[in-house]
Formats: sequence, structure tokens, C-alpha cells
Amino acid sequence: MNKIVIVMPTYKEKENIEKMIPELFEKQFPSIKDAEMHLLIVNDLPYKGPDDGTGDVVRKYMSNYSRLHILEGKKEGLGWAYVRGIKYAVNKLQADAIIEMDADFQHPPRFVRPMVEAYLGGADYVIGSRYIKGGSVPSEWAIHRKAISFFGNLFIRIILLKPSIHDLTTGFRLTRVRGVLDKIKLENLMELKRFAYKVDLLYQSIKNSKKIVEVPLEFAPRAQESSKFSMKEMLATFKVAIILGIKDKERFIKYAIVGFVGYVINAIGLEIFYRLGFAAGLAAALGAEFAIISNFILNNFWTFKDEKIVDFKRALLKFAQFNFSSFGAVIIQGVVVGIGTVLFGNSVRQVMLVIAIGFFVIPYNYAMYNLFIWKTWKIPFFARIQKMLG
Repeated sequence: MNKIVIVMPTYKEKENIEKMIPELFEKQFPSIKDAEMHLLIVNDLPYKGPDDGTGDVVRKYMSNYSRLHILEGKKEGLGWAYVRGIKYAVNKLQADAIIEMDADFQHPPRFVRPMVEAYLGGADYVIGSRYIKGGSVPSEWAIHRKAISFFGNLFIRIILLKPSIHDLTTGFRLTRVRGVLDKIKLENLMELKRFAYKVDLLYQSIKNSKKIVEVPLEFAPRAQESSKFSMKEMLATFKVAIILGIKDKERFIKYAIVGFVGYVINAIGLEIFYRLGFAAGLAAALGAEFAIISNFILNNFWTFKDEKIVDFKRALLKFAQFNFSSFGAVIIQGVVVGIGTVLFGNSVRQVMLVIAIGFFVIPYNYAMYNLFIWKTWKIPFFARIQKMLG
């Protein structure tokens, strides 16, 4: 049976936690089948001044609920509380999945069950989404608060190029440990003292997940105290999203630079072979082969350096595969340049080469490299072919 641990950070949340624990253990957990549900309270203590007794409340309930746990430490920030809690849940409690959940009832406990059901149905990552059908933000929020939440989330979706995921700033999420969480260096997440760390954690979790599911979340107003929302939190979140957006495109930028070098080699080759008497289409194809050699070497040692191939025999095999996959690009270039010169004359050969590369070869090659050569894209449909290629 899967063991699922809710990691719930608290800081002076005595009143909320006194209601939350029985709500989960007496009402919600009994309705969840085929999963062993645990609750880990990560209670931060103030460096100075008195504690409000949150930890005492938890310990009182622990005598009634064997699957209730507490982890206490000095306050370092929300992100660090989650890092400590997740590591404890994985290493000490042997969790199969982790749920991130607030103690202030903004994440209503009734939504735990559909998240668990989505995970049991095969999801690696489950997002409680406010922006899909059935989800919502509090009606009590002022119009400017709703606008900031909606357009802020939209901004991050655009920056990270994740249009298929509707809520990238939610804090209510379930993550599979094996293959997802265990691949993330939690201590290296950005902005661990702020809410903004959640964008980094979500980004990395999405990259590691094969199946992502969004379930509706009716986000609620805080049951006690004031909102944690602030301009500093919003700006920190945007900063993390922008950094991730740039980092996410770093490989493609390198690929584009290598491609430009290949284009120069290709263009020179086209001219040389054309002036030697070859037909324009054949000259373009021969120039492309020289570019392929350049592209393989530069991509292997720079663009895809984290997955670079250093074994000589494997490098030869991969170059053969690279050449074979690039043969499609050679055909594309030959056909486009050939048709262009037939229709408009040989003077347009370089223009047609640019069109062939820009509109057809770049997306084709980038897909081939990521799917079959360095295999950075893990798409189930291509898994068998990737395995066969070694």
C-alpha cells in the first residue's frame, strides 16, 4: 500500500492546527482507500520570544493518531521548512508520495482525496489548480488581488512555456518520490526563505514527471490571521520564474549558436560545390553533410555536455545515428533548395537555404537530438525506440 505523507509547515498556527488534525484524521483520511495517510507537522519555533504552543497541540493528538508526526526547528523560512519536512518524510517515514499543504485551511482538506486518487491512478505530479473548471479563488478577495493572482500566474506560464498547465503558483501539490522528488536537490532551490521557492520546485518536478494531472482546488480565505501575500513575495516569484525561463532555454540557445556555425559551413559548402558544377540541390545536400559533422562535435561537447558521449565506440555509433537522423535534414534542404531554384532560378539558392533551415531543419534536428541522440526528452511513446538505440 502506498504511503502518502502530508508535509504541513506551521509557525504560530495553534488555533488552525487544533482544527486541522481532527479534520484530516477523522473525516478525510478514512474516506481514502488504498493509501496509508500520514501527517507530518513541521513546526518552526521563534528565535526569540515565546512559542504559541502549536507543538504541544500536535503532541497531544499524537497519543490518539499513530500516523501523526512532528518535526521542530528554528524558523528559517517556508522553503527550508518544506525541505526539512520532505527529507524527513522520505528518509524516516519512507513516503511514496508527498503532499504540500498549508495549515491555515486555504487548502481545504476535502481536496486531499481527489489528489490522492489522481496519484493512485498513475499521476507522478498532481496540482491543485484554481484556474481549471471546478477551481476558484476566494470571492472575498478584492478585484486587484484576483487580477494579480490571475495575471501573475499567466505571466509565469508564458515565461516557462507551460501553457498546458493552468496553475503554476499553487502551493497545494502531490509529488511522487521515486523518479521525481528523489532527483531534486532540495537545498539548491532558489528563494528558500520565501514562497517563490515553490515555482522552482514545481518547475523541476514537472521536468521529472511523465504524467501530470491538475485537479480543481477551491482556494479558501485564511481561517486565522492575515494573508501572507506581499509585493516582495510576488517580485521574488517573478524573479525565480524569469531565471528559470532563461535557464530552460539555455540549451536551445546553445543549439541555435551551433546551428548558426553549421549554417555558415553549409552555406560555404553550397557555394563551393555549386561552383564546381554540382546541381544546386545536390550542392546543398553535400554542404549539409559537412555541417552535420560540425554540429555533432559541438553539440556533444557543449550543447549537451551533461549527456556528452566520451566512449569512442559509442561516439562512433551515436555519430552514425546522428548522421542518419540528420539525413532527413539533408533531404529537406535538398528538396527546398532544389524546388526553389527550379521555380525562381539559381540566384535564390542561398535564400532557399535559409528558408529550409529556419522553417524546417531547426525544429526537426532539435527534436531528433533530444529524442534519439542525447535523449533528454523522456516521452513514453518513444521510450522503446530510445532503449533500442542505446
